[in-house]
Amino acid sequence: MNARTFVGVLLVFSQPVLADSLMPQAPLANTQLADPAKEVAAKDLMLSIRCLVCQGQSIADSDAEMAADMRSMIRTRVAAGEKPEAIRKWLVERYGKWVTYDPPLDLATAPLWMTPLVLLGLGLFLARGRFRRRS
Repeated sequence: MNARTFVGVLLVFSQPVLADSLMPQAPLANTQLADPAKEVAAKDLMLSIRCLVCQGQSIADSDAEMAADMRSMIRTRVAAGEKPEAIRKWLVERYGKWVTYDPPLDLATAPLWMTPLVLLGLGLFLARGRFRRRS
C-alpha cells in the first residue's frame, strides 16, 4: 500500500471523529434551574418535545447537540417567566407539528389518529368472523 492510499483510507475512517462539534455547550443544557417548580415545568415540556436529530427520543433523553440547545432555550424561557404552552406553540410554529409527541387532530395528522382505530376495527371484524364459524 502506498502513502497516498494509506492517507486516503485514514481520512475515510477518521470522518466520524471529525464530525463532533467544537462549539461550547449551551449554558442551561444540562444545568437545572434554581427554582424547583420552574425546573419541573421545563422538564415536563422537554419530555413532550421530540428530538429532531434522534427522532425516537425526547430532547430530555437525547445527547444530540441540537437537543441540548433546545433544552437550554426551554429553561431560559421558563426562567424568564414564559408559560410552557407558549414555548410549545413557538416550537411547533418553528419546527412543525411533528416536534411534539402529541400532535393536534387536523387534516394532516388525521391518519396518525385514525389508523389505529381502523386497524382495531378490522381486527375485531376478522376475529368475530372466525369465532362465528367455529360455534
